[in-house]
Amino acid sequence: MSIQPVILSGGSGTRLWPLSREQYPKQLLALDGDETMLQSTVRRLDGYAGEVEAPIIVCNEEYRFITAEQLRTCAHPSHCIVLEPFGRNTAPALTLAALLARGSDPVLLVMPADHVIRDRGAFQSAVGIGARMAEAGSMVTFGIVPARPETGYGYIRCGDESSPGVRAIAEFVEKPDAVTAQQYLDSGNYLWNSGIFMMRASVWLKAIGELNPAMLEACSTAIQRPARDADFVRIDVEAFERCPADSIDYAVMEHLAGRPELGIAGVVVSMEAGWSDLGAWDALWDVAQKDADGNVARGDVMFEGARDNLVFASDRLVTCLGVTGMVVVETPDAVMVADKRCTQDVKKLVARLKDGARSEASAHRKIHRPWGYYDSIDAGPRFQVKRIVVNPGAALSLQMHHHRAEHWIVVSGTAKVTRGEETLLLTENQSTYIPLGTVHRLENPGKLPLEMIEVQSGGYLGEDDIVRFDDTYGRG
Repeated sequence: MSIQPVILSGGSGTRLWPLSREQYPKQLLALDGDETMLQSTVRRLDGYAGEVEAPIIVCNEEYRFITAEQLRTCAHPSHCIVLEPFGRNTAPALTLAALLARGSDPVLLVMPADHVIRDRGAFQSAVGIGARMAEAGSMVTFGIVPARPETGYGYIRCGDESSPGVRAIAEFVEKPDAVTAQQYLDSGNYLWNSGIFMMRASVWLKAIGELNPAMLEACSTAIQRPARDADFVRIDVEAFERCPADSIDYAVMEHLAGRPELGIAGVVVSMEAGWSDLGAWDALWDVAQKDADGNVARGDVMFEGARDNLVFASDRLVTCLGVTGMVVVETPDAVMVADKRCTQDVKKLVARLKDGARSEASAHRKIHRPWGYYDSIDAGPRFQVKRIVVNPGAALSLQMHHHRAEHWIVVSGTAKVTRGEETLLLTENQSTYIPLGTVHRLENPGKLPLEMIEVQSGGYLGEDDIVRFDDTYGRG
């Protein structure tokens, strides 16, 4: 029996703002080491003794290209990246994956893309136990042996032990207060709810069909005629819009004990593998490598007389003098300073940014595109300056602007420029001008990245002033 990893990569991670944003969420960031969280997740079964299929990824359409690129660069490409037009929580995401995988009825290993697991060997041992239970028809979740009376996690109350490391699920319980969390810890009958699951595709579809038929119907309709574009699977937007939004826990898992007629046992496998869901900045400080004073630093950071701080510096030098228990996160367009005890409330800041229609809530200054990226380095009335990097062999769309002209200066690499009826080849220190209303295209025909500076001028400089005539990546 093969294992089919299903990676749920649709979250936005607002509590890790300003690094994590809607258009570039935390699973695409390297928060704990050199690999991004998505890359670490897909590599979590490397070396596993059993057969493992290429992963099914379920993600938001907004960041499909960077998702595919990250999978490619870590040598774990997916041939099935399911694009959600909008989020409907984890149960519909799993239902879409199960419908696509049901032909061979594999055991699905469902993993959020934004978790940290330190001990890969312990994780794989727990997966081996879970796989045997799932193959026999059980619905499996993984419970984390609690290390402290944590109030930020949901819990699973465990029933009788059916085999070593496997217990019946008696109840899912919400995040407790501090007193209740201590009682859970003392009892020894409660595990943290990891949000990781295993089951056969057919078992999930049977359960969701009985417990939430509207969800199964909407998802089934959404993939009746999926539109495939390379590795991407696009679903029917109208059908998916009718789908109820619910989590795997609420939709199915918490109902199994009370529905014996389903014939599906819900079990929990205990796991001690250095797990964290990195739900907020204080959780990252907990699991990160610290210096002798308890400080965690990423980027160009200097401490003097400072203790127990977490500092991320993306673009500039950040210095901390005589402070304790702080979180400082610096990006090119935003800086957040917080007491480490208050990091669960970062989402309130993001809500205020959204209410004020601030772009910092959803996007970084550096915007990734399928051909590379651009960084808006300066702007003012009637002008904007961008640094553009085009990947080798990549090309922007053939396009035209109604309201702006553009000057292009090549910094390094080679640019092939279509400008009206002309085709130009530009190299380092050469430039060209694209008049307003002129059809144009930028390509990188070389083997090295093309870096250039673009100066836009005109009455309107919004990204929606693009008329595309041809695009390699299928954008309208």
